[in-house]
Amino acid sequence: GLIFYDTKVTVMNRVLNATVQRTADHAAPEITLDPLEIVGGEIRSSENSYFCQAARQLACVPSSQLCVKLASGGDPTYAFNIRFTGEEVHGTSGSFRHFLWQVCKELQSSSLSLLLLCPSSAVNKNKGKYILTPSPITYGEEQLFHFFGQLLGIAIRADVPLPLDLLPSFWKTLVGEPLDPDLDLQEADILTYNYVKKFENINDETELEALCAEIASQHLATESPDCPNKPCCKFTYLTMTGEEVELCPRGRHIPVGWENKDVYAAAIRSLRMRELQTPECMTAVRAGLGSIIPLQLLTTLTPLEMELRTCGLPYINLEFLKAHTMYQVGLMETDQHIEFFWSALEMFTQEELCKFIKFACNQERIPFTCPCKDGGPDTAHVPPYPMKIAPPDGAAGK
Repeated sequence: GLIFYDTKVTVMNRVLNATVQRTADHAAPEITLDPLEIVGGEIRSSENSYFCQAARQLACVPSSQLCVKLASGGDPTYAFNIRFTGEEVHGTSGSFRHFLWQVCKELQSSSLSLLLLCPSSAVNKNKGKYILTPSPITYGEEQLFHFFGQLLGIAIRADVPLPLDLLPSFWKTLVGEPLDPDLDLQEADILTYNYVKKFENINDETELEALCAEIASQHLATESPDCPNKPCCKFTYLTMTGEEVELCPRGRHIPVGWENKDVYAAAIRSLRMRELQTPECMTAVRAGLGSIIPLQLLTTLTPLEMELRTCGLPYINLEFLKAHTMYQVGLMETDQHIEFFWSALEMFTQEELCKFIKFACNQERIPFTCPCKDGGPDTAHVPPYPMKIAPPDGAAGK
């Protein structure tokens, strides 16, 4: 917290360039994707997704071949090249950025099951925010989480912000920061947070009985074995994926009473904390990330800084865009039509700006910062985007 973010990024960029493993005399790995598998944006099987197509092909490529220098200048180096079946694409930047945009869409959809919409989203809190799906994973799913981690590292080296909307708890766990049992539970699952608080704040047995009656009306409680007409809760709860689990051995047979209500509340909170940390999934993600960038770098970054470095900001900073736009073949920023162009963009909403960036640059977000703006020793690091503006092709008037 004592080091400026820009300073951290400068150090990070130098380390990334010092840990390059694929040299210029090695050809970039190439993968082939079939767009027909996702015609109309509808993925009939997760195996057909760009994410899974790429994961299968890159599983055979040593991770050292994906560790390239930080993308810079007009001809950047990327971790791998992409060829689309039946399409002839000139250049690699556009197809690579389109691939990253597409896999982020897939990850945050029902076509893949690696990410889960956080429960709070159902009641309009943190709407559209995701977490790692908290459930036991197969070997195949572990490989996909590993590839997900690799993509985070690949995007950092490419300096292409990923349009991922993940809860802060994901970034905290990724950089090794402990979760806050109050704040992070509230962010992820406000309904469970309120449920736990009700049990923690009960003052007497009458209130507990009333609460159990309220829960019984929502079909979450059963009758007490001692008093058949008296509703009670058992030591069970629903996971984030909707499966009822026992909070302790034989939990289905243990009623919640005045003596153990705090144990019950703590057990639910503990269940959710384990689900948010998802140790098995996060271990695979960190292993994938660590195969592309040194994990020691994460010790200097706060969770928010790691998110900024990986995903940028979910809105477009026009001043940053303007400062990193290249003008070609005699065009200047002071030309009248260029000034009209920027004036028009200033009238766009953020949603319209994101669509424009996707149209112009094949990505939805632009970086949060760039060392080249300071004119220091890393001045050469100019992102291979956001934009190049050139005059129209052909003779004037045609």
